[in-house]
Amino acid sequence: MEKEGVIDIDGFKLGYKVEGEGMPALVIGSTVYYPRTFAGDLRQSLQLIFIDHRGFVAPPPGDWKDEDFELAVLLNDIETIRKALGLERFVVVGHSGHAFLALEYAKNYPQYVAQVVMIGASPDYSAATTQARWTFFEQDTTPERKAAFEASMAQLPERLAADPNRRFVHLCLSAGPASWYDYRYDAMALWEGVYTNRQVFDYVWGVVFRDIDITAGLETLDVPVFLALGRYDYLTGLPFLWDAVRHQFKNLTIRIFEKSAHTPQLEEPDRFNQELVRWLHTGRAD
Repeated sequence: MEKEGVIDIDGFKLGYKVEGEGMPALVIGSTVYYPRTFAGDLRQSLQLIFIDHRGFVAPPPGDWKDEDFELAVLLNDIETIRKALGLERFVVVGHSGHAFLALEYAKNYPQYVAQVVMIGASPDYSAATTQARWTFFEQDTTPERKAAFEASMAQLPERLAADPNRRFVHLCLSAGPASWYDYRYDAMALWEGVYTNRQVFDYVWGVVFRDIDITAGLETLDVPVFLALGRYDYLTGLPFLWDAVRHQFKNLTIRIFEKSAHTPQLEEPDRFNQELVRWLHTGRAD
């Protein structure tokens, strides 16, 4: 396998980038953004294979419709990349909304997936769950974090007006005080050079992920799942949100990182790497 390359699917030039040695782990998302978020010595234990999806590459010329970005299409892209890379047995990893893609891929292609890793994930993007998150934020957070969040969000309209095509990036940056343990952390460098396709993100995050039911098919999923959640992830993955669905998984390990928010692999890399690698090899974590 080459260390990096491009796989053309319907004119979308989806990149891949391979870093590290060991058990192969397919990380769904951006080949630019995600390598920056996995820190520490994880690459000594895992061969991290970062892959793009259609939201992170420029579309080919043409009139693309929402149905070109349905869940089945995105999953088929992952499967096409798997075939092209010759992967037969691997871990599939998804962070935030990409955790949905990792889990749904495992349901559809369990013969290739050894384990699933979901990071900073919510069980759904429903209006009720969104309200529960922000209610908890209001009740739980410090005045300093709340003030920083309000000030950051106040800048969002200006950012959107100046660069509307990077709407997803602006939303993530403006919500920083709700998505990082250090609410003053500036994530701008993580997003430098990251292309985002507004049509894909608006539809996939706004419709596909909003309507997804992750419990469908869990009764037949025998693949072990590791769920890493940050205690202060007010953006999506607050631990209590999983109470209603966790019992429907056959084999689910949940680990809560007490000094993390939305991205524990970067915020607490040593503990994250230790617990993940131990679980991958033994099925147990600290």
